[in-house]
Amino acid sequence: MILDLPQTSTNQVSKKLDALREESGAVNLGRVLTLVIATDNEKLLEESIEAANAASHEHPSRVIAVTNGDTDATEARLDAQLRVGGDSGAGEVVVLRLSGPLAGHHGSVVIPFLLPDIPVVAWWPCEAPEVPAQDPLGQLAVRRITDATNGANPLAAIKSRLPGYTPGDTDLAWSRITYWRALLASALDQPPYEPITSALVSGLKDEPALDILAGWLASRIDGPVRRVVGELKVELERSSETVVLSRPQQGVTATLSRTGKPDALVPLQRRDVPECLAEDLRRLDADTIYYAALEGIDRVEYA
Repeated sequence: MILDLPQTSTNQVSKKLDALREESGAVNLGRVLTLVIATDNEKLLEESIEAANAASHEHPSRVIAVTNGDTDATEARLDAQLRVGGDSGAGEVVVLRLSGPLAGHHGSVVIPFLLPDIPVVAWWPCEAPEVPAQDPLGQLAVRRITDATNGANPLAAIKSRLPGYTPGDTDLAWSRITYWRALLASALDQPPYEPITSALVSGLKDEPALDILAGWLASRIDGPVRRVVGELKVELERSSETVVLSRPQQGVTATLSRTGKPDALVPLQRRDVPECLAEDLRRLDADTIYYAALEGIDRVEYA
């Protein structure tokens, strides 16, 4: 069920949400968190709500999507949309559009809709605050998720995460490389157990997941790590072998090659946003490895 509430108030929206919940039989007991989405990109707004709905099957949530409407309007205005039942995955969705003097006051408008006694996660699918934890929405959240992939300059975006980092921050670019990190670690956990002397990360220029992958490697090895533009692959050099994990840009199967051994084919498709979001919602504590990877980006050599 989708209900539009034009030119309304937070009190009216809350009352209507309670009424709709009673009508549909939904209850709060199954909710494990409140997910707040903040973006002014209309296309990303709907895509993010869809991703949140998909992730809510694993993490039943109240989803609050907040965006600016007409920022030049002279009068403050709140337009809302409520989605419950089949239109809200395993949770419920509240879309808030702020216009006029109300635009930009996301934190104060969101507060009345936060569920009591459950954690809040803030997600910026596109442009994010310089210091997410100091943003009004970030101050409400125990977990703050950004996505450098959708930034105007993805490399600059992922690099900017370090100076503004606070425990509880993460980026979807980091969760996109979970399986890459697992496969590389598994390949190295075999004889000859030699240290890595150098590494190369290759792929698209505007793919921050590869930049943070290179940063992760730089935080783990003593040798140089290079980031280049080219085919999608990671090369790890040891004194007696080279380990290469490669995949076509649009492929779903990767090839793991090691000197003197037959190639191995492994499933490794690009992770979509709902899958990455669901992973990030599984842990609400500080990710120290992510922080180390951000620090490692400064050690990466760019060609």
